[in-house]
Amino acid sequence: MTASSTRRTTAAHTRLAAVGAIAVAGALLLTGCGDQTKDSGSGSSESASTSSAPLADKLPQSVRDAGVIKVGSDIAYAPVEFKDSSGKTVGIDPDLADAMGKQLGVKFDFQNGTFDTLITGLRSKRYDMAMSAMTDTKDRQDGVDSDTGKKVGEGVDFVDYFTAGVSIYTPKGKDQGIKSWSDLCGKKLVVQRGTVSEDLAKAESKKCAGGKTIAIQAFDNDQQAQTRLRAGGADAGSSDFPVAAYAVKTSGGGNDFQIVGDQVEAAPYGIAVAKSNTQLRDALQAALDAIIKNGEYGKIIKKWGVDDGAVTSAAVNGGK
Repeated sequence: MTASSTRRTTAAHTRLAAVGAIAVAGALLLTGCGDQTKDSGSGSSESASTSSAPLADKLPQSVRDAGVIKVGSDIAYAPVEFKDSSGKTVGIDPDLADAMGKQLGVKFDFQNGTFDTLITGLRSKRYDMAMSAMTDTKDRQDGVDSDTGKKVGEGVDFVDYFTAGVSIYTPKGKDQGIKSWSDLCGKKLVVQRGTVSEDLAKAESKKCAGGKTIAIQAFDNDQQAQTRLRAGGADAGSSDFPVAAYAVKTSGGGNDFQIVGDQVEAAPYGIAVAKSNTQLRDALQAALDAIIKNGEYGKIIKKWGVDDGAVTSAAVNGGK
C-alpha cells in the first residue's frame, strides 16, 4: 500500500495495458478477504535448501539456522497479496518472495496483520521483514509520523522492488464528475487506514472551499472499503493503481467499479527491514537483483499484468 507520507505529487499515465493483463489474472484467481490475524503459514514460499542456494552465505546466521524469514503482510490486497479460493496466499509479493527464497535457500512465511501495524511488528521482532505493497518514503525511513511530523520510532530501511501510483475509482457509470482529487470535495471517500490515499484525502479536504470537505471513511483493509462503496455507502474509493485496476476488472464481473482520472504519487514499493538488520537488508537486495538479472522477476511481473511498474535494479531507500 502506498505509504502515508507527504511528498511531491507526480501524475502518472493510466496503465491501460496493465489493466487488461490484470483482467486475465483476475479470471484465474479469486480475491479472498484477509482475516487480519496471524496467518498459519499457508503462503510460505518453497525454496531450495540453504546449503545449495547461491546467496545463502549473505544471510544472518540466525536466519540460515531457522530456514525461514517471517514476513508481515496485509494479505487482503489483490493482486499484490491475497488468499485464493483454496486459502493459499498468492500474488505479486508471494511470487517474488518465492523466487528470492530460491536464491537465499530459505522460505518466506507470510503472516497476516493489519497494514498500519506492520512496522510496529518489525520493531517488536514479530516479523523479520514487511512486504505488503508498502511505499518507501523518507518519513518511514526516518520513523516520522507524517500527520504530526514527530519522530515516533527509529525508522526502517527499504529494498525497493516495484513502482506504483494511487488511483480513484467510483461505482461504474456513477462518477459524479469526479476526475481528480479536488473533485472529491463534498463527497464521501473510502480508503484503507494508514495509506497515502487517506493522507491525500486529508490534505485535499483542507483545501476544499465553502465548507465542502471530504468525508473520509477509513477501514482496516481495502476489501472493507470496496464493500462499503459497492453497497452505496460512499461516492468513491482510492487505493494503489494495481489494486484499483484489479478491483475494477474482477468485482461483480467487471460491473461494479471504474477508474477515474490519472494516477498520482508514483513511488517505489519497498521491503521493510529494521534499521539494525543491515545484513538481512543486503541479502534481500542481492536476491532481488539476482532474480531481475536471471529473468524470474520479469516473468512474475508480466504474469500479474503490471509490467509498467517493474524496476531494473534493487535500490535501498530510494523513496523520497
